[in-house]
Amino acid sequence: MIRLQSYLAGRWQDGTGPGTPLTDPATGEVIATASGDGLDMAEALEHGRSRGGPALRALTFAGRAGLINALAGVLAENRERYNAIAQANSGNSPGDAVLDVDGGIGTLKYYASLGRKLGEIHTLAETGMDQLSKDENFRVLHLWTTIRGVAVHINAFNFPSWGLWEKAAVSLLAGVPFLAKPATATCWLAQEMVKDIVAAKVLPDGAISLLCGGGRDLMDHLRPGDVVAFTGSADTALMLRSHPNVLASNIRFAVEADSLNLCALGPDAGPESAEFAAFIKAVTQEMTVKAGQKCTAIRRILVPRDRVGAVTGALAAALADIRVGPLVSAAQVQAALDGLAKLTAEARVVAGGGPPSGRILPATLLLCDQPETATAVHEVEVFGPVATLMPYDSVDQAIALALKGGGSLAASVFSGDGGFTAAFVPAIATAHGRVLVVDAQVASSHTGHGVVMPQCVHGGPGRAGGGEELGGLRGLRFYMQRTAVQGNRATLESLAAASASVAL
Repeated sequence: MIRLQSYLAGRWQDGTGPGTPLTDPATGEVIATASGDGLDMAEALEHGRSRGGPALRALTFAGRAGLINALAGVLAENRERYNAIAQANSGNSPGDAVLDVDGGIGTLKYYASLGRKLGEIHTLAETGMDQLSKDENFRVLHLWTTIRGVAVHINAFNFPSWGLWEKAAVSLLAGVPFLAKPATATCWLAQEMVKDIVAAKVLPDGAISLLCGGGRDLMDHLRPGDVVAFTGSADTALMLRSHPNVLASNIRFAVEADSLNLCALGPDAGPESAEFAAFIKAVTQEMTVKAGQKCTAIRRILVPRDRVGAVTGALAAALADIRVGPLVSAAQVQAALDGLAKLTAEARVVAGGGPPSGRILPATLLLCDQPETATAVHEVEVFGPVATLMPYDSVDQAIALALKGGGSLAASVFSGDGGFTAAFVPAIATAHGRVLVVDAQVASSHTGHGVVMPQCVHGGPGRAGGGEELGGLRGLRFYMQRTAVQGNRATLESLAAASASVAL
């Protein structure tokens, strides 16, 4: 059995006690243990601030881009080993493992490319300088500079690679050292990746830290200037960002939490249309990829009432051909069953379903006939291969149903009717971090409802946490301070000339 260690304060360390077991979701076999007990969190964070921070800030954006690119190169050399670990510890299919591993590597390469384009500078300046008084020379420039703290990255169990590196890519490009805390249940992959990075010596001392096991008093040791980026359950997020030290120190805290993501079929999309076919494919993928264990997976499906039969039949046929993988743990299976019990009080199974086999929960499609008066289908997320069909009778009703989710990471709309999308998309945008619109023109080329692209912001309002990550250069804002610098126009132009210009 493997004993996983943490990389803190520039050295590998083991926690005390027996630790938490990591299992193979397919067999339930314990394959590793990890413990964060007894580890010095204050020392780990200070090492990042005092060693990693100055080293990264001394580099230009282009210099940091070189580090990120080298990091991606080390990971790419070992991707097959990582894929095997993802299958053993996360229950991934080969395709699911590639999605996680290559997703992380691809995001690193994207941010390395952005850094090269920013060039040999250290700061960013927003375009334009507003005049502040009658004197046209007295103006203001908004300057972005790197914070001097450390970033704590707390990640969920479902993407131990992508979750780690999508945060790290932005943090490193901004010049901020980080301490990654992956979910213990699947932290083996993160530990192996960091082990390879440390051995390759591609990052300065203190730029990267890893905690495998419980965080214990981690929040106690944050200081003003540190930041936290969290992905996971809303309950855990609330507990952490309500920590007395987090509140007292005004720690910048970004949250990506669970949400009831939406997929809508437009009233124009009949069974023979390209939009209908793309819709069925998208819903099927989102229900079954990683066994539905994705923060962006489709949970609520809006369809015109007269299209319910066609959609149900097509989804039942598509789901019948797919073997769903296991949920990550017995606890997740029980949580899914508990959630299903609440949903089936308002909805009935129309495709799939049945009892779990070990940790494998069959893909389950529900139908809620009267979603406008239901509550659980808009509030309870089953983190597995479960989604609920909801019929609508008008555009206004579809909008109202969409907003009942209380805020989501992603929505997708399948329609070739410009009038429908012009009314529907802006109306639901306030409740979603990202909206994908698919018509016949992009039906075969879009990247997918659940795929998070680094060019797009990732996050969502309300129950989705209210945070934002990625989005190209927008992601750097979390790790930088925006300051209004007032002064003589010539002085400000000099500062702007020494910075990269951004139109954000």
